[in-house]
Amino acid sequence: MDSAALAERIEKLRDLLRNYEYHYYVLDQPLVSDNEFDTLMRELAGLEAMHPELISPDSPTQRVGGKARESFPTIRHRAVLLSLDNAFSLKDLQDFGQRIQRSEIESGYIAELKIDGLSIALVYENGVLVSAATRGDGINGEDVTANVRTIKSIPLKLKITLPRLEVRGEVYLPKREFVRINQEREERGDKIFANPRNAAAGSLRQLDPGITAKRSLAAFIYDIVFIEGDEISSQKAALELLTSCGLPVNRQYRACSGIDEVYSYCLECDENRHKLPYEIDGVVVKLDDIAARSLIGQTAKSPRWAIAYKFPAEEKETRLIQVELNVGRTGVISPTAVMEPVALAGTTVSRASLHNFDLLKEKDIRVGDLVLVHKAGDIIPEIIRSFPEKRDGSEQEILPPRHCPACGSNASQSSGEVALRCENINCPARLKESLSFFSSRDAMDMEGIGPALVEQLVDRQLVKNIGDLYAMDEELLSGLDRMGRKSAANILRSVENSKVKPLHRLITALGIRHVGSKTARLLCHQYRNINDFLHLDSAELTAIPEIGPIVAASITGFFSEEHNRDLIERLRQAGINMEEGAALQLSTALNGKTFVLTGTLESMSRIEAAEKLQSLGARVSGSVSQKTDYVVAGSDPGSKYDKAVQLGVTILSETELQDLLENA
Repeated sequence: MDSAALAERIEKLRDLLRNYEYHYYVLDQPLVSDNEFDTLMRELAGLEAMHPELISPDSPTQRVGGKARESFPTIRHRAVLLSLDNAFSLKDLQDFGQRIQRSEIESGYIAELKIDGLSIALVYENGVLVSAATRGDGINGEDVTANVRTIKSIPLKLKITLPRLEVRGEVYLPKREFVRINQEREERGDKIFANPRNAAAGSLRQLDPGITAKRSLAAFIYDIVFIEGDEISSQKAALELLTSCGLPVNRQYRACSGIDEVYSYCLECDENRHKLPYEIDGVVVKLDDIAARSLIGQTAKSPRWAIAYKFPAEEKETRLIQVELNVGRTGVISPTAVMEPVALAGTTVSRASLHNFDLLKEKDIRVGDLVLVHKAGDIIPEIIRSFPEKRDGSEQEILPPRHCPACGSNASQSSGEVALRCENINCPARLKESLSFFSSRDAMDMEGIGPALVEQLVDRQLVKNIGDLYAMDEELLSGLDRMGRKSAANILRSVENSKVKPLHRLITALGIRHVGSKTARLLCHQYRNINDFLHLDSAELTAIPEIGPIVAASITGFFSEEHNRDLIERLRQAGINMEEGAALQLSTALNGKTFVLTGTLESMSRIEAAEKLQSLGARVSGSVSQKTDYVVAGSDPGSKYDKAVQLGVTILSETELQDLLENA
């Protein structure tokens, strides 16, 4: 392909992908399957990797990337981003309308949903996104351009090319993402987000854009701050232009001729807000005529031509009857409130997560208390506070358990964590998760044992702990759904092959908190037999430079738990290798070479690639420097690729890596 044809193909791919992104993330009308989209994205990323001189900042491949920053620089806004005065009743809205009428201005209103998120200011030059900033103090905001580029509903290139366009909008977290993120944070023992707005702000202000990219933020654009190359006479026209540019606009706005219509719309939105996939906390009412706005003016803080009608908070009082203890799939023990049923946000609520015992203590919630309840993120029932002044003395303090309610093992809390955990890897409540991880590719690599099979094995009580995997036979497996003799034989062969894996694989597979494959390999370089792990203390572990007190406490806690020691003994009896083996003496062509891996590899995971390189004596690093010999670039490479180009480091494709491995 000549250079002209190559450039034409790259631009065609970009246009296709931008259009598919717009229909998927803005219109919610997918045009192609995920597989077809991913295939085109891989083709584009591959062409750009081979021809980095053709990469442009508005390419769909450039959404995620860039290294973590130490702090956010500031951006000065062209115009002060004002806040809005609030209205809480029909009278407040009528007062606002009367002030408009006294100015003798004839204009209708545009009423828009007030998205509960984080204000954002975007600047496009010649149709390309060049900067994004938070509201900040209204005069200066934080430069979050790298993070905003990861939000797929915000186009990197507009459909209409204008010399300069500055807009304002709201970044938000969809309700389903709010639930997912809080579940994950609770399982990890992290503090949960109080509401989607809090979560959106925390996500957008991550110093590492890679973390922001995982949060699935979205946005709505609702205002034009400055435009060059066009003129806008009304708010309705502004929203239509924003839509034509391909920017995400909330289409549920309404043109209203008077305040009575505005109020009816506000009541309608309040009634239906629980059906929306995002959270709103009111309605923003704006004068439609933009020229008239300058006549009405503004105060030092707020425009006089707009107001925010705020919905009344939905909070109800009820009584806490009892607290149940639940064990999650990662061993987190969480208290759940059982309450007298109460109607709240369209449903009847009788249970609410209390999240963790530190929060219970902080809020001083007791069994028998009258409590105030709402729905966090308009979804999750949550106790806001108790009423100590209404106690009669019969209330009972809620204390954290010392043992797991599911298996009786020790319950422990790591330093710096809010979560209380069961340390037993074979706890019935977390067994499915433990089995899936133990048999996964990066652990013991038991091919064929996936979530569906694990589900059957546990639900039918055929496997009651990890050790039972090594007691399975063909008759047991072939009786399961969609499992023939051949499939059963393949699984049993894979299970048998796992017995000879090196010790670091087993340490990884045990799922010790804070111990991944890299730390497991580090530990097994120091302690080469499983018996060494059974007698470790924190002081000995923290003497290793890479091991801190939290990781050390997690390791010693795991191996001191009796159920885990019993499992290790059973695995020993099953013939599992318990040694790391002798240190390798290598003399391959890759011995001593330093590699960095970036992007997604197709034929193997990055962990597998790292293990193969390390087995041949190579060193795998997480950062690119002058000492790096090779950077292996898969699809969607990150900032490591850019650094390699800058330093002149040799860049290998996945095919070239495979050739190196085969010939080493």
